[in-house]
Amino acid sequence: MSLTFYWYPKCSTCRNAKKWLEGHQLPFEAIHIVENPPSRDELKKLYQKSGLELKKFFNTSGLKYRELGIKDKLKTASEDELLDLLASDGMLIKRPIVTDGNRVTVGFKEEDFEKVWLQ
Repeated sequence: MSLTFYWYPKCSTCRNAKKWLEGHQLPFEAIHIVENPPSRDELKKLYQKSGLELKKFFNTSGLKYRELGIKDKLKTASEDELLDLLASDGMLIKRPIVTDGNRVTVGFKEEDFEKVWLQ
């Protein structure tokens, strides 16, 4: 099982997730989420496979999120509008995102990683 690991190297949560994956010897391809953000189609697949609400894919603590007033937009925007917004800027996407093509985790909680990636 090889994983795709979307991350931002300056993000401490991403670095912790990377350390966890390496510590459990899980092979992964690291992709810089700002330099090479997932496409709109890829985001849609990740969202559909994650079982999460689309709003969980937004980096709510990010400066861009606040600058663009996305919190208010989440209430009225369509799924297509939200996907377009996410695809427009990697800094808007919550990270890290890890996927094996079937399963997806967003963010890093050790207990979630253990449940999903140690099976």
